[in-house]
Amino acid sequence: MKALSKLYWPVLAAASLLVIGSLWMVFFQAPIESTMGIVQKIFYTHVPAAMCAYAGFTVTSAASLFYLLKPKDGWDMAAQAGVELGLLFMLYVLVSGPLWALKAWGKAWTWDPQLTASFVLFLLYGGYFLLRAFAQPSDRIKKVSAVLAVFAFVDIPIIHYSVRKWGGLHPVVEREGGEGLAPEIAQVFGISMLAWLVFFVALLWISVRVRLKQAKVETLYLEVEDIIRSRK
Repeated sequence: MKALSKLYWPVLAAASLLVIGSLWMVFFQAPIESTMGIVQKIFYTHVPAAMCAYAGFTVTSAASLFYLLKPKDGWDMAAQAGVELGLLFMLYVLVSGPLWALKAWGKAWTWDPQLTASFVLFLLYGGYFLLRAFAQPSDRIKKVSAVLAVFAFVDIPIIHYSVRKWGGLHPVVEREGGEGLAPEIAQVFGISMLAWLVFFVALLWISVRVRLKQAKVETLYLEVEDIIRSRK
C-alpha cells in the first residue's frame, strides 16, 4: 500500500503533462480536416471523454456488483467516485457532440440509436447519483442503487454497437469498407486518448482518497463524541 501511495503524485504529474501536451498537439500539430474544417478538432477530446465516461460507469457497475456479493464500504466508495466522473465526462460528451454536429452538419441533435442510447445512459447513472445524493444513507439504499448500476451497464455495449447494427448519422472511426484515420490524425488521437485515460485514473484516485479520508475523519469524530459523553 505504501509503495502504491508513492505513485500518487507522479501519476498526477504525468496526467497533467499528458493533457497539456495532447492539447498542444490538437491545436498546433493536428491537421485541419478538409471537409469539416477546424471544428473536427473536437473529435480529439470528444471520443476520449466518451471512453472516460464508459470507464467511470464501468467502475461504478463493477464495484456495485462486488458490493452486492460482499458489502464493503470500499466498494461503495469506488462506485460513487466512478459515477461522479462518468457523469462529468458524459456531460462533456453530450455538450461537445452537438456543438460539433451543429457546425459540421447543421443539426445539433438527432434521435438516432447511438445518441439516444447515450442519453439514456446518462439518465440511468444520473438516477444512481441522485438516489445516493438525496436518499437517507442506509444499507438498503446502497443495495438498491448497486442493482441500478449493474442494470445500467447493459446500455454501454448497446451504444458501442448501435451504429453498426442500426445505422444512424453519428460517425464512427472505422466503418465497414472505410479507410480509418489518416496517420497524422491517428497519432494525435492516440496520444489524446492516452492522456485522457491517465487523467481519468488520476481523478478517480483523488476521489477515492478523499472519501477514505472523510471516512477516517467521521470515525475519529464519533470516537471523540463517545469520549466526551463518557466523561459527563
